[in-house]
This record gives sequence, structure tokens and C-alpha cells, in this order.
Amino acid sequence: MTQGIKSSNLGFPRMGDNRQLKKLVEQYWADKINEETLLQDAKNLRLSNLKIQADAGLDFVPSNDASFYDHVLDHLFVFGAIPERYNSIANKTDKYFAMGRGRQRDGVDVPAMEMKKWFDTNYHYIVGEFNTTTKFSLFDTKPLDQYLEAKAAGIQTRPVLLGPVSFLALGKEAHDAPQGFSRLSLLESLLPVYAELLKKLADAGAEYVQLDEPILSLDRPASYKQLYTQAYTYLAQAAPSLKFLIASYFGRYESNIDFILDLPVYAIHLDLSRAPEELDTVLAKVPAGLTLSLGVVNGRNVWKNNLAASIATVKKAVAVLGQDRVIVAPSCSLLHSPHTLATEAKMDPTIKNWMSFAVEKVHEIVTISKAIVDPSSVQAELTANAAAIESRRTSTLVHNPEVKAEVAAINPSMFKRQAPYAERIKAQQAKLNLPLFPTTTVGSFPQTKEVRVARQNFKKGTLSAEDYDAFIKAEIKKAVEFQERIGLDMLVHGEFERNDMVEFFGENLRGYVFSQFGWVQSYGSRCVKPPIIFGDVSRPLAMTVEVSKYAQSLTTRPMKGMLTGPVTMLQWSFVRDDQPRKDTTFQLALAIRKEVQDLAAAGIPAIQIDEPAIREGLPLRAVDHQAYLKWAVDAFLLSSTGVSNDVQIHTHMCYSDFNDIFEAIQALDADCITIENSKSDAKLLHAFEKHSYTNGIGPGLYDIHSPRVPPAQEMSDRLQAINKYIKNHLLWVNPDCGLKTRGWAETEAALSNMVNVAKQFRAVTSA
Repeated sequence: MTQGIKSSNLGFPRMGDNRQLKKLVEQYWADKINEETLLQDAKNLRLSNLKIQADAGLDFVPSNDASFYDHVLDHLFVFGAIPERYNSIANKTDKYFAMGRGRQRDGVDVPAMEMKKWFDTNYHYIVGEFNTTTKFSLFDTKPLDQYLEAKAAGIQTRPVLLGPVSFLALGKEAHDAPQGFSRLSLLESLLPVYAELLKKLADAGAEYVQLDEPILSLDRPASYKQLYTQAYTYLAQAAPSLKFLIASYFGRYESNIDFILDLPVYAIHLDLSRAPEELDTVLAKVPAGLTLSLGVVNGRNVWKNNLAASIATVKKAVAVLGQDRVIVAPSCSLLHSPHTLATEAKMDPTIKNWMSFAVEKVHEIVTISKAIVDPSSVQAELTANAAAIESRRTSTLVHNPEVKAEVAAINPSMFKRQAPYAERIKAQQAKLNLPLFPTTTVGSFPQTKEVRVARQNFKKGTLSAEDYDAFIKAEIKKAVEFQERIGLDMLVHGEFERNDMVEFFGENLRGYVFSQFGWVQSYGSRCVKPPIIFGDVSRPLAMTVEVSKYAQSLTTRPMKGMLTGPVTMLQWSFVRDDQPRKDTTFQLALAIRKEVQDLAAAGIPAIQIDEPAIREGLPLRAVDHQAYLKWAVDAFLLSSTGVSNDVQIHTHMCYSDFNDIFEAIQALDADCITIENSKSDAKLLHAFEKHSYTNGIGPGLYDIHSPRVPPAQEMSDRLQAINKYIKNHLLWVNPDCGLKTRGWAETEAALSNMVNVAKQFRAVTSA
């Protein structure tokens, strides 16, 4: 490798430019391709992604960032941290997928491992389970295999591993672990297995290894200093020829930087998108010989990098360290970015010119590094970039004075319901007449191939608006009849007209633009295509009223209107970065408020405003929590409070540690909250008991992210456990999330079991 400033990537999108990996693994799960085809085609995709980066001129191309399901699951598999319940599955590929999504076939019935949000992103990772009986071993050699396949293709890579401290810290103690056991106590037994893998990589020719330690962006006790010192001293001695890059991202190191700078490593990475202020702090302390990787290109958004600003930042570091000790990089892995802009043929060209996806971000990184050495070599790129930045800053497409005036007119009365919950629930029950343990679903029903094809044909123009409307109404009618047949108490229309819970609303709001292929991985094979907020947001027309009115006309049972809340609309979109996130969220809240009022005026008795991303948006450092929670709660209240007492407001949250935000949950003042609890233990419910939560609550009774159908007895046992924490008159019975990704057969079987369990509990209670 040549001397001078280097360019680097921390990770690349896995799915391909048209979700090729998603299609492969789903075909394998459906027995449409065999294991050999899966492995070979996935290898071809990995090599294609590596070639894109190498051809762009990157000095450090990552390997082992590819994954069939999740990179944390990969490491659990590699290091043999496999719960005993999966041991009966002989095939390694099937064992791996069973850990991620469960398995119910060939005489095997095992649930998936717990899934949790990856820091403050919409990506989900598999949570490791650790116990005193956990024995680590090199069960799989994926990091080595992927390094060698790249090398055989002529590409020298920098393998990426999840660092040993984060590997343990991001897991949990197994439910049957002895009291007082800490998973971090396993570090001593884990390090020799890490060392074994690192030695194999060194022997294979690796020179550099990236060790991701993202928990360094979190508040952690001082004892972590000893863990990091122990881990990296051991690994440096075990593989002395390797040069380690420690990468943390998504936030600030803060006090952690003091002991990280002392570790025996080649380089540390700074996320200068999230924590630009840390560069000066680190430059004042950096020891001789340590290299800095500067994350100046935002890996989590879609906007063109301001190359002039990034070059100035890099030059500041070069002035202190010299070019040889500076690496230009993205802020984090590009996993969180769409693949490429090259295939986006339909987007407004003006707005498209303001954007940069993963492939383009790689070129930005290379351009910045070249500009430090020889600006004239990239002058055309720098000139074009400056023009795009100025175009966006001054565009009338971005700024709407009417929306800004509406936000300025918000007043305190718009943040509260007319009466407290105790009064509201009486008015609601008089209208709804619900039984104890009322049953409902979280919103969506299966999006079958027929539904997807009809939507595609409508968008292509081969299906008329009249025929598409008739098709959607027929699907709604079938869903309503199905819900009545199995005995659900509060119904939903099924959301067949919606491609995605955020994208659908974005398509009906001003200030949004959409990509055709801007997919990013959410979990496993599940991909989302986040809408892009480029300007001020407003609602020109009602979005859901007609379908909700139609669905309610088909039944005498209460129908829920289904909306996505303003914080989730923000979190699950690519958001403009030219104004505070709070301002954009309040614009969204005003748009949703109008929809809520229109639904209520149309006679819809209950309205669910989903906010699964409130916890996800919580800043990583506790000192920043209160300011965020204040405006996030206010945004929900602004969206939900403009209706009378007898309109029941629901919300849904998933994958949250509610202890962190419980006061905020109470402040939302929703009449009912449904939560993901099916793959978690009772710790989530402890919070509701501890804080004496007094509104309705529906802890998820079963996991919809797995195709497995839980038996009725399993659901009954779970409801009984939940009932210990939640009083009868507050307890709702529901799945843990929407059913969009499931099939109808498993949906009917699982919901029928759920409804029958609720009826049994009513009978026992009334006896």
C-alpha cells in the first residue's frame, strides 16, 4: 500500500442493487433453491460488491461485512455461542437461520432468538444469550472464508469483526443463568477464540483488521476500561503482525476516548457526522504513531457530502498528524445507505442531484482523499459538488412559507386531550362495548403475491385506478369477514393499499420524494425503502379516510384507523439535514393531526398512531435524553389530541427497553399501547407494574417475525404470565406487530389460537 492519506470503507450494503440476497434467502427458505445455489449466488454477489469498492480506488475494502441475516448472529455462530435448543438441527445453514427466525418443520419446533434495534437505527440484530455454561469455540470460519474468497479474486481486504467487548455487551444473560452472573465475565474465555481466528487471518495474509466496538458511543461504567485493556492487550500479543482499527460510530466517545487512545492498536475511527466536535479533543490527545480514521461522509443519510467542508476537516487532522496517519472514511458502515443512485431513473433530477447512495459515497471518500494530495486531479468533481450544495440550499422546492407559519402558530392547548384517561375510557367503553381481554391486531394483514402484483401493475399503469380500487376493496372485505369469523373484537382494514407504513404516507404528503430501488436492510431478509424528506412537509388531501370508512361500513364491530406517527415517520425516513429534526417532526405531526381529525369526523371510533421508533430515536448518551423526549412526546400529542373523549387513541411500540423512557410513555397519554414483548422476558412488563401504568396495554402475545405458529397452550401460559403484571381491565390481547410479512395460513392459525385463549380467560374471570 502506498504512503500518504488513505481511503476506507467500514461496510457495504449486503442486499445488492435489486435485493438479490433477499430473494436468494427467501427462495432457500421456500425450498425453491438448494443450499449450493444459495451459497454460490451469494458469493457472486459479495464479489460484485467488493469489486465496486476496489474499482473506485478505496485503499481499505472491508470483508466479512456481508451476512445472510445479521452480523451479530454471524459472530454468535462463528464463536459457537449457540443456544442448546438449536443443537438438534444438523445442517449448519438451517441451524443459523433457525437462530434468526425460528424453525417449525421436520419435527423441529424452536422459536427465534430475541431481536433488538441496532443502537438508534432501524436495523435489528440478534441478541446473544450467555450463561455460565457457554463454551466458545471456532464453530465457523466465515470471516476467514470471505477474506480468502476476496483474495482469490485479487482484492486485498480488511476483515471486519465485531469487537469482543461489544460482542458480549450487546447480548444478555440467559433466562436460566444464575443470579449475579454477568456475561462480561466470559471475556477471558472468549479472547482465546478471537485470537485463534485472528491468527488464521494473519496466516492467510491479512494485514489489517477492523474491530467494531460501537458500545463505546454509549454511557458505560469506568470498569469497561479494564475490559478493553485486557482484550486488546491480549489480542495484540496473540496476533502481533495485524494492525487493528477500532471503530465506534453513531455518537461520541466522550470519556471513553482516554483509555481507547492508550490501547495497542494501529488506528481508531471517529464518527465526525454525529460527533464533529470530537476531532479537536482527540487531536489534542492523540499519541505518537496512532492513526485516525475520520468519518466525514455520512453513512446514514442520502445527501451529497459537502466536499469542501469535509476537505477542510481532513486538512485540520493532516496538519497535526501528517497524511500517513489519516484515513478518510464514512461515519459508519454503509449498510444503512441504499445501494446506488445509478438505477434511479424516475426521480426528479434536481432533487436526485442533491443525493448520494452507498456507491456514490465510496466515490466521495476517494475524492476527498485525492483532493488532499492533488486538488487539481478532482477539480471537476469538486466544482459539480459545490454547485449541487448551493442548489439545494437556495431551492424553492425545499422551503414552504405556509408550512413554517402553521408551525409557528402551534399553541399549548394542542398538546392535551379534553379530559384525563379515567374520564375518556368511560365515554369510549359506552361507544365500543368491548369485553375483558379485548382482542385486536396491530394493523396489517398478509401482503400476498396477488396484492403486490396488483400494486405494481397499478403503478406501471397496466391496472386502472378503478380496477385497483375494486381489488383493494375486495381484499378489505375478505379481511373484515375473516376477523369477524375468528372473533376479533376490534378490527382493522388490513392495509392492503400500503406498500410500507412510512412510504405510503410519504407518498401522500408534500416535501417527500421516493426512490425506486433505495432499499436498506431492516432485519433478516426484510428490506425497507425509506422515503426521503427533502423539504417542508404538508398534507394536501386526506390519506386513509375513504378506506377506513369503507371497512367500517362492512361491520358493526369497531374499526381502527391506522396511521404512522410523526416520530416514526421521521426516524424511518431519510431526513433533510438543513433544519433541526424537531422542526421536521412538528410539520409531520400537524399533517397527522389533520388526518386523525378527519377520521374521527368520518365516524371511525378508534385510531392507532404507530410510534415504534420513539425509543429508537433516543440519543445514545443520557445527557441528551430529556431534550429529545420532550419534543418527541410533544409531537405525538400534537398529532393525537385534536379529537373528542370518546375517540380511542392507540399506539404501538416495538423492541424497546421501556425502563429508559417510561415517563415519556406515560406522557403520550394513549388510551391503549400495544408493545412487542413476545421475544423478551418479563423485564418489559416490570416497568409497567413498577410505574403503575393506568392506561390500556397490549403486550404482544406471539412473535410475528417468525413463521412459527405458537400452540394455544403456549399463548395461554404467556397471557397468564402477562396478567401477573397487567390488571384485567387494562389488558388487551394482540400479536406483537403487524402481519404483513406472514402467510394467511399461519396468520389464521395463530390468531385463532389467540382469540380462543382470550375467550378462555374471560370465561374464567367471569365465573
